[in-house]
Amino acid sequence: MSDFRALIECESFSHDPAALARSAQLVSRIGTGLLGAAPQIIETDSHPHVLWRFGTGPREVVLVGHHDTVWPSGTLSEFPYSVHDGIVRGPGADDMKGGLLIALYAMAQLRNERGTLDGISILITADEELGSPGSRTIIEDEARGATAALVFESGAPDGAVKIARKGVAIYSLEVTGLASHAGVEPEKGINATIEVANQVVAIAALHDPSVGTSVVPTVMHSGSTTNTVPAKAVVGIDSRAAAVAEQERIDGALRALQPTVAGAKIELKGGINRAPLEEKMAMGLYARAQRLSGELGHPPLRSVAVGGGSDGNFTAGVGTPTLDGLGTVGGGSHARTEHAQQIWIPRRVELTAALVGELLDEDRVAEA
Repeated sequence: MSDFRALIECESFSHDPAALARSAQLVSRIGTGLLGAAPQIIETDSHPHVLWRFGTGPREVVLVGHHDTVWPSGTLSEFPYSVHDGIVRGPGADDMKGGLLIALYAMAQLRNERGTLDGISILITADEELGSPGSRTIIEDEARGATAALVFESGAPDGAVKIARKGVAIYSLEVTGLASHAGVEPEKGINATIEVANQVVAIAALHDPSVGTSVVPTVMHSGSTTNTVPAKAVVGIDSRAAAVAEQERIDGALRALQPTVAGAKIELKGGINRAPLEEKMAMGLYARAQRLSGELGHPPLRSVAVGGGSDGNFTAGVGTPTLDGLGTVGGGSHARTEHAQQIWIPRRVELTAALVGELLDEDRVAEA
């Protein structure tokens, strides 16, 4: 709990390079003390990612977390660390400073039991809350070919782990028309507002909640003044899908959009950010975790599918079986109600150590 407090009180806003540097150094010090080895710090665009890589052979199990938070520097003065009736509060308590500590403490337990962590990687990134633009390649390279990836985002409020996440795609559709005076000669213009409006209707028609697909036109801008035919317009699009095939279908449909107003031009920018974490990528690991949880005397381990993305989407996207939600159990992430339940922390440490140990043993038996 002293490490938990230290991490929460070391603010690490995703957009504050100095704070992230201090946080990375603290994560490194805590982990070095627990694991007996110093990590490598890999910096991308002023975001320091912390990587422990044990052994020189192929990766067998990769543990993934992040130390950046959505909380602007200075939040701590209004939302301080506290513990009351077994509830830990503070910026990053549930998302996910407690989770990264669970990963580190579980591997410390495993090291004490076995004397080695060969084949294990622990990667704590610094830009997950931004969509992992700099760390994505590191995550994918570390996970590719591994037996399992375990992700330490928070679990559901009842302790359920996360076996599925929707894939995320972000686009902007840009429309180019032609300006003219709206009162004197509107016929000489090409109205970008009419074009973008027609496109919004077509985009919204792709939305299909019956198969878990959302396609949502979001922020939109058009025109410059009330008496000018708009020459430019843009609309943002947020799309989420539960299956790879569905995500690809939506991507293709958006790229096939055609102008509806004579002379207008449209350009689609952006694309798929995260492939889905599909249930089939998690079920084997989930079954193991369920069994081990029972053997450890924990409450029955349940599962949940969620709409938000995580770095688990990337590990699953390169074909690595992935189980998410192994971090703290609490709630309120990104809100002043953020909290973690103390009672679940030792359970998660025990479960993670047991799961990784079993995976390592099976890999080595198979190799022999």
